[in-house]
Parts: sequence; structure tokens; C-alpha cells
Amino acid sequence: MTMLNSPSPEPASSTAGGSDRSTASTSSGGSDDPPPAAGAGPEAGTESKPAPGTTHTASVAAPHSNRIGTVFICSVAIVIAFMVWATIAPEALSDIMTRAMTTVSTGFGWIYLVVPFAAIAMLVWFAASRFGRLRLGSSDSRPEYRTITWLAMILAAVMGIGLVSYGVAEPMSHFMTPPHGLAEPETMDAAIRAMQFSYLDWGFQAWAIFGVFGLAIGYSTHRKGRPALVSTMLRPVLGRFVDGWVGSFIDILTIIATLFGTTTSLGLGASQIGEGLNTVLGIASTIILQIIVITVLTLLFTGSALTGVSRGVKYISQITLTMATLLGLFVFITGPSGFVSNLFVRSIGAFAGDFVELSFMTPTSAEDSEWMLGWTYFMMAWWLSWSAFVGIFLAKISKGRTIREFVAGVLLVPSAVFFVWFTVMGGSAIKFDIDGAGIGEATQYNLDTAFFSLLDQLPLSILASVFTIVMVILFFVSSADSNTFVLSSLSSQGSFAPRRPVIATWGFLTGGCAVVLLLVGGLQALQQAAMLSAVPFTVIVVVLGIALIKELRSDHQIVEEVARERRVLGL
Repeated sequence: MTMLNSPSPEPASSTAGGSDRSTASTSSGGSDDPPPAAGAGPEAGTESKPAPGTTHTASVAAPHSNRIGTVFICSVAIVIAFMVWATIAPEALSDIMTRAMTTVSTGFGWIYLVVPFAAIAMLVWFAASRFGRLRLGSSDSRPEYRTITWLAMILAAVMGIGLVSYGVAEPMSHFMTPPHGLAEPETMDAAIRAMQFSYLDWGFQAWAIFGVFGLAIGYSTHRKGRPALVSTMLRPVLGRFVDGWVGSFIDILTIIATLFGTTTSLGLGASQIGEGLNTVLGIASTIILQIIVITVLTLLFTGSALTGVSRGVKYISQITLTMATLLGLFVFITGPSGFVSNLFVRSIGAFAGDFVELSFMTPTSAEDSEWMLGWTYFMMAWWLSWSAFVGIFLAKISKGRTIREFVAGVLLVPSAVFFVWFTVMGGSAIKFDIDGAGIGEATQYNLDTAFFSLLDQLPLSILASVFTIVMVILFFVSSADSNTFVLSSLSSQGSFAPRRPVIATWGFLTGGCAVVLLLVGGLQALQQAAMLSAVPFTVIVVVLGIALIKELRSDHQIVEEVARERRVLGL
């Protein structure tokens, strides 16, 4: 992930619009470094509207206050209380979390399917309608990054540890035990079903959730001049309540969900690095090793966030993206490329034909419910917990883009890349397993071994394993660095210059939570924490969607277009 707090070498003036709570900082122009803050644009819906035919004059918005307030204090207190509870009574906490997850999955699990699909429908509608011509900024603003750079930065937003943790593990798990009993295990039909459900978990649904948040944040900051807080984006629905305890409560929920989403990734990264070290050096991947890995990673990404070396982190993001591309090409070229190519074509066709059915496929038995809890429900909840973080990042790099460009870039390109990745990695593992490699059995025994079991079947397996370990470390440091900064910003009233003690606090709390949850119940506890923290976010996404529709309909540009059409029609 590219840093969000990077300084801009060539600051450009931004237009100031009506603001809620405060105005946003200026944004950068003409550079491939991410801007330090969202620029404000005075388009429709702001408190002051220019007369028709006039242009907006530029002014520089004042930077937002970075003082520590109630949101920071309450968020930190909740996280520390959770950690103390987990330390004092781990079994009680584990039992409560397990029962809560069972209740959520059996009673409300369907909402994890409906909300992401609704997000897809809404984004497609925005792109296809007159709203698609609106820019995230003033009407004369233009993108700050070349399209290819912009797309690469989008991919770097989420293309990280999860692709190593699940790139082989998920397709292989579904191949060995087809979801909902839709195919016979270890058959070609099972391979296609495995790809379909992997595409479902990592494709359009995930990016639609990110896209809704990114679009709402981008519109709110670049076009309305508001701070990048989730609460302020809900003003069209909640009104003045966002200025009181309701707004603070929403921001606290955002911080908690983002934190637990990060701890899950940290746990996954520690598990993958542990398995990699086991493969390369023969070191047993124990809980102690994982804690040591988490400690080292926490020191690295917290130190990086404190130094604010933006260009270095930007280059790390570019390096990791290049490494992932090279690794994918290596597996495709040295692996069963013919089988993978055919599987990709067949799976894409099957996924397109069954997309709506797959999107609404709920469990019909206790076994089905347990499977959904471990896979689709968890994945959708994980994306929800990351949504504010990724949304802020997408908003920062998308200033000047039209809504149509934003939707196409966020919804289509990353999904296509993820489809290819899962087919190359998962499809290669499936072919090797069919030929007797035993990757399926290893995956069923321990998901963390899946990726390195695939590499064992390829030439230069030790070198490839070392390459993967380095890639995972760099992926996590670059993304966790930005995530720590976002947590600090969200808890500092949306300021893009949070105090160093605040950054350090969130860095160490992230690592501490990951360690405590691993001790309580391993990776399952991390996943449960992410899922439970995402439950309120399903409601926030719905309200956010309604607020965004109201904002777009009242946009000055849209109001003028409708008025012109009515005059032409004589209405």
C-alpha cells in the first residue's frame, strides 16, 4: 500500500467548499506521489453556490486540527480493555466470540451477501447514469496520476498477504470439499466450482465495498471540502447528529473495525512467514515464532509510519507489485500453463453464467453454515473491516477522476487481476494434486502450508520460497504503515498530520492485539474479531449508500443539467 501521509513536492491550490466540522487540506498536483490530504472542491451541494456561468475561484483550505479528542481516548480505551480481557479470561472471551459468530452467521449471515451485491448495483448505476460525468473535485479538475500509475496503486491497495495466504489455499480447499456439495470432490467440475467461489470472494463484491467507501470519501473531501471521516459522509441522512456523540460513535466503530482487519492480516502474514521459514530453514512454525514475527513486523511498520519516508514506501509498493507479477509469471511458465489456461476460460464462463445465483447462495444446512462462516461470510466481513482504510486510500489517489472512470478502475481492473492470480496459483496446485502431489491433503491439514506446497513442485523451489517470504514482509510493511497512519488520522478528527505519539500508539496496539488474539484462539480468533467488528459496518454501508445518492442528486452540476432539460422540454 502506498503511503497516505506523503509530502507533495508541488502543492497545487485547491478550491474550498462548504465544510462539515472542518475543511480539508490542500492536495498535490502533477506528481506520482500520493497527496497528503484530500483537496476540497466547491461543487454542488456546498453552502455557497456560484452564479450560473461563473467559474470557481481557488483558495487554500486550512489544515484540520490534529488535537487528541474523545474518539482517540475512547478507541484506545476499548482496545486496551479488550486486550486485558483476553489476557485475564481468554477462554471466556473465546467462548463469547464463538457464540456471537454463530448467532450472526445463522441469523444475519445473509446480509453479508446482500450488501456487497447492492454495492455492485449502485456503482454500476452511478457509472451508467448522468452521475458518471461528475468529477471527484471541481468541474475543471483533472487526474493527478497517469492512468497506469493510478491502476497500479489501486492494485497495491489490497494485493498483499491475502493473495499468498489464500491464492492456493482457497481454490484447493474448495476443490477437495466443493462448496454446498455442488460437485464431486477432486474432479474437473470441482476445480471449476473452486474457481467460481474464489472469484466470488475476491472479485466484484470486495471491490464494490471498497468502491462505495472510496467514492463517498472522494466526493465528500474533494468536492465538498470535508475531513476524511466516515461520520461526516453520513450528514445527508443523520444531519446534525454527526456533530455529536453519534458521529463520534461511528468514527470509533470505524477505527475498531479497521484495527481488527489489520490484526487479521498481521496474523496471516506471521503464519505465512513462519511456514516459509519452516520450508527454507526447517524452523518449526510455532506460536512463539509467529509472535516473534509479529513483533518484528510491528516495529518495522510502526517505525516506517513514524519516519514518514513516503517515497521509500511508495517504491516498496511498486517493488512488491513487480514481485507479485514476476512470481505469477514464474508459476504460470514453469507450471501446467495449458491446464491453467483452459481452466481460466471455463471458470470465467461458468462464473459469468452463475454470478447472480452464487451471489445470493445462502446455507441450507448446519454444515453449509459452517462452511460459509469460514469462507464467504468471513471474506465479506473482512472486506467490510478494511473498507474505510482502502476507501480513504482510493479517494486520495482519485482526485480529478470522473465517477465513471473511478468505478471502471476500481471495480473491473482489480477483479480481473485477482481472477488471473487465483487461477494461476490455485489451478496449478489443483493440476499437481490431480497428478499425485498431495497438495490437497496438506492444505486440509494446514491452510498455511498450501502456497509453499505449490512452490515445492516447481523448479528453484527454495529460491521461490525465499522470494515469497520477502514479498510478504514488504507487502505487509507497506500496507500496515498506511493503515497505522489512517487509524491515527481517523482518531485525530480527520487530520492528515497526526501527532507522532498517536501513530506510535496505534502501531503498537495493532501488534499487541494480534499477539493477544493469537494466544486466545489462533488465527480463528483473529478472523472472529474481524467479522464481529464488521457487523455494524453493514448498516453503515447501507446508510452511506443512501447519503451518497442524496448528495449526488443535489449536486449543483446535476441540478443545472436537469433544469436545462426541463427548459428544453418546456416543463
